Amino acid sequence: MTSARVCLTLIADRALRDELLDYLGARAAFVPGFTALEATGHGPTARLESPAERVKGRADRIMIHTVVTEAAAHRLIAELTADFAGANIVYWTSAVAEFGTLG
Repeated sequence: MTSARVCLTLIADRALRDELLDYLGARAAFVPGFTALEATGHGPTARLESPAERVKGRADRIMIHTVVTEAAAHRLIAELTADFAGANIVYWTSAVAEFGTLG
């Protein structure tokens, strides 16, 4: 593993929002910050848990993005796998060519 940066994206049931945000906040040593957005899941693999979701035909989700090192992403994925077993959290990583703050 390298120190290259990646964007780790997590998609989870909106009911996990507060728990996930607290979980990530407690890992500031290797997750220096993140952005959370409300999202909806669509498609044949989307779990429609509530009656409202079944009526709407889409799943209420939270999407979290964090830019971290590749090693930190792998560590976080391993910890989430253990600590949120069965939570159906979807994730992916994308290479980050540049990262910074303007102004």
